[in-house]
Amino acid sequence: MNILDRYRKPLVIPSADQALPGRDQAMQVPDRHTVLGTPLVGPFPEGTETIILGMGCFWGAERKFWQLPGVYTTAVGYSAGHTPNPIYEEVCSGMTGHNEVVLVVYDPAVISLSQILTSFWESHDPTQGMRQGNDVGTQYRSGIYYTSDAQREVAESSAARYQEALAENGLGGLTTEICPAGPFYYAEAYHQQYLDKNPGGYCGLGGTGVSCPS
Repeated sequence: MNILDRYRKPLVIPSADQALPGRDQAMQVPDRHTVLGTPLVGPFPEGTETIILGMGCFWGAERKFWQLPGVYTTAVGYSAGHTPNPIYEEVCSGMTGHNEVVLVVYDPAVISLSQILTSFWESHDPTQGMRQGNDVGTQYRSGIYYTSDAQREVAESSAARYQEALAENGLGGLTTEICPAGPFYYAEAYHQQYLDKNPGGYCGLGGTGVSCPS
């Protein structure tokens, strides 16, 4: 075996039995969003909705969504895996099953989920499986984690439209997982609004160049 194989992250999501045990204590995060000035932790205002999205490194992904009008707040964290209250190093090991995700809280009277998903599709390459550009690992997979049946219907319809657009442009099939949202575990405080605090920081997001039909 090549010695480097010992340090390569698995590209298969571990089972619950294989996953790291985690901990009971939740991550402490700042009270307020550094850009929007809104709370990071709920309860959120009546009438808002939440959805969880994974599209590669969550630093750049979060910035995409806090820039959209009608988004009340955003936060980065970990979801769609097994380990309770993981830390960043555990998620990066590939042994939690979690994805790097953004919690998006939005006002559907101002911005529709379809509009949010247009930004989602166009801001990353959802055909790459367990990677996004040079970022490789299960935590970089494309995912939509819905919180209602209505959101699921919108997500599936949007995915079908974007798949058609990709095919028309000679690109591969979507690898995006569309699943009910499970627990959202907040990431460490320094990850929250990272690219606002560090404007020149790393952002590995890159789209396909294909627009999402409305």
